[in-house]
Amino acid sequence: MTMNKITENDIKKIDKSNMYKVLLDFPEQIAEAINIGEHSPAMKPTNDFLVLGMGGSAIGGDILSNYFATTEGLSHIRISVNRDYNIPGYINRNTGIIASSYSGGTEETISALNSATNISKNILCITTGGLLADIADKNNFTKVLIPSGLMPRCALGYSFFTLLKILQKSADITQSTKQTINNEIDNTLSILKEKSVLYSQSDESNPAYRIAKSIVNTIPIVYSSGRLNTVNLRWRAQMQENAKNIAFGNILPEMNHNEINSWSNPQKTLNNFSLLLLRHIKDSDKIIKRMNAVELLLGEKVKQVINVESTAKGNLTRMFDLIYLGDWLSYFLAIFNSEDPTPIPLISKFKEILK
Repeated sequence: MTMNKITENDIKKIDKSNMYKVLLDFPEQIAEAINIGEHSPAMKPTNDFLVLGMGGSAIGGDILSNYFATTEGLSHIRISVNRDYNIPGYINRNTGIIASSYSGGTEETISALNSATNISKNILCITTGGLLADIADKNNFTKVLIPSGLMPRCALGYSFFTLLKILQKSADITQSTKQTINNEIDNTLSILKEKSVLYSQSDESNPAYRIAKSIVNTIPIVYSSGRLNTVNLRWRAQMQENAKNIAFGNILPEMNHNEINSWSNPQKTLNNFSLLLLRHIKDSDKIIKRMNAVELLLGEKVKQVINVESTAKGNLTRMFDLIYLGDWLSYFLAIFNSEDPTPIPLISKFKEILK
């Protein structure tokens, strides 16, 4: 492999666990997740949900929260994500508790669930099995089993779309809004099937490949508005886990009030950063003005600024178009870094230290 080209042999040599196929099959995973969600029982009616999860098992809850908060007809429903051993003090007996652990053994999620059971009995567990499934069976909680065999971060279709279909049946959502959601789901599936062909190409015709190639040997910084805050998070996390590449990010306008002032030192390192600006077609004029100012001010300090925007129709479709692009980008960045995208050696070593 050269810095200018990735070959099929490079991919086969480096990607020993074949994440390429997992990414290519992501639209099929979504279709299966929708079917699982449609045939899963509803939770007790509520408009207040708390998702317990960590890492790849929590990101589905993050995207649900972001999607509901920015979509007309859904913003009255609160979805919070809890990444801790403990639970927040505001939950009550009406709160819908969703314990999400792909492996079924995430210790923070199990601990939080044990605390939550003392307050709410409206509990759903989504997992492939393990201790979480056993707890659900023992306590007669609603249990939703999803297919195993993936890294948790690669199971986003199951952790998001399965829950989206369940929440459609559990929350106070009008029929017209439910139809809007279904239309957006159909559109998302259609778009991602098309994009799976484009984003999987290892050449310059593919924007995921182009961006990955451009940011090799730099530290990516991802900025966006709050409309894309969880897409922003997903991009960073995927580059960190798949490509084993340091990546950071922040949200506008908050970063304009603190972080922007740090872009002066250390001067020798500034040219090692790449700015990735995630733009949303519905960003307000004020956000657009701020984003343009960031690009103008920092563009002369860093190696490069790359603007990214989805032209897809519908809030859900735009979010997942960008998520899918970011997943493929992180994949090609891993190959350029000569890193197998599937293993997570430092996380595994960290867990051994904890033991």
